[in-house]
Amino acid sequence: MSKNQAKEQENNTISPLESQQRLEAIKNLIFGENIEQINTDFDSIKALIEKRKEELESFIEQTSKELNTLIDNLSTDVNIRITDLEDTMNDKIDNLNHKKVDRNTLGTMLVSLGEKIMKD
Repeated sequence: MSKNQAKEQENNTISPLESQQRLEAIKNLIFGENIEQINTDFDSIKALIEKRKEELESFIEQTSKELNTLIDNLSTDVNIRITDLEDTMNDKIDNLNHKKVDRNTLGTMLVSLGEKIMKD
């Protein structure tokens, strides 16, 4: 067996507990006594991020509700205006129909007028 194969086999036999202990030892070497402070700082940053996230989600939900209310109000207003315009248009159409003279009636009246002119 070569040296590399022996090392690989040795590495493969390391238990998760030993691996965890080695990681802790490396962390202690790198960070030393400041590890507690660093952990505390990370925890406070995580808490602050979570708080901001909740605030943003609340703000988004509130804004969404306000936008939906505004859209509903605008939709109602537009529908009312369309109805008013339809009513106005129908009134004007009725008024024009009332003022409009039927072609047959107009033709008959012109013929009668022409006959009266010819008699005189």
